[in-house]
Amino acid sequence: MTTLLRIDSSAQLEDRSLTRRLTALFTAEFLEANPEARVVSRDVGKDPLPPIDHRFIHAAFTPPAQREPWMIERLALSDRLIDEVEAADVILLGAPMYNYGMPSTLKAWIDHVSRIGRTFSFDLARGDFPIRPILGGKKLVVLSSRGEFGFQPDGLRGHMNALDPGIAACAHYLGVAGGDIETVAIEYQEFKDARHVRSIARAEGRARHLARLLASSSTGQQPVEAAAS
Repeated sequence: MTTLLRIDSSAQLEDRSLTRRLTALFTAEFLEANPEARVVSRDVGKDPLPPIDHRFIHAAFTPPAQREPWMIERLALSDRLIDEVEAADVILLGAPMYNYGMPSTLKAWIDHVSRIGRTFSFDLARGDFPIRPILGGKKLVVLSSRGEFGFQPDGLRGHMNALDPGIAACAHYLGVAGGDIETVAIEYQEFKDARHVRSIARAEGRARHLARLLASSSTGQQPVEAAAS
C-alpha cells in the first residue's frame, strides 16, 4: 500500500491558506488516482511542535542502550514523527515562504525528524563527509506560496530565496534524493492582481498533474495523460 505523508505548516487559518488549498487538492487527486493509498496528515501550523533544546540534543546523541527514562520520553514525539516519514512513499509539504525562508513550524518538524541513528548516521572515518542518510527512495512534493515573485534560481529574487534551498539541503534526512523533489509555487500573493490569479491556476494544474503522476507510478499504472498519448 502506498503511503502519502501530508505536512501543513501555514500559520494562516484554513480559509486563508493557499498552501492548504494546494495540499488538499493534491491529496484528493492522489486518492482519486489511487483509492487504496493511505494518507497520514499532520498540521504543524495548527499544532506546532516544541523546538528542540539541550535536553533533546543530549537524549538524541546518547546511545539508545544508555538512555535514561527521561531521554526516551523526550524523544517519543520525534520517534513518532520519524515513524511517519519512514512509512511514507511520497512526502507532501505545504510550505509558505515567510521572510524568504521556511515557517518556524516546518523547521521544527525538520529538526525533529533529522536524527542521528534514525534518519542519518555519522562517522568521522568518512572524512569530510561523515553524514550518510539512512532512509531512501522517497518522493518529495513542496507546495508553496509567495507574496512576491521571481524566486526561481535565475529570477529577479532568486538570490533571496532561502526556502527552496533550505528544504533541498535537508531532503536527504527524509530519504529524498535531489532529483526527486518537485516544487510548485503560487506567486504574486501580495499584489492580488491578474498575475496572482494566473499563478493560482498554474499551480493547481501542476499539483493535480503531479498527484496523478505519483499516484499512478505507485500502482504501476500510466497516468491518464500518458496512457492517452
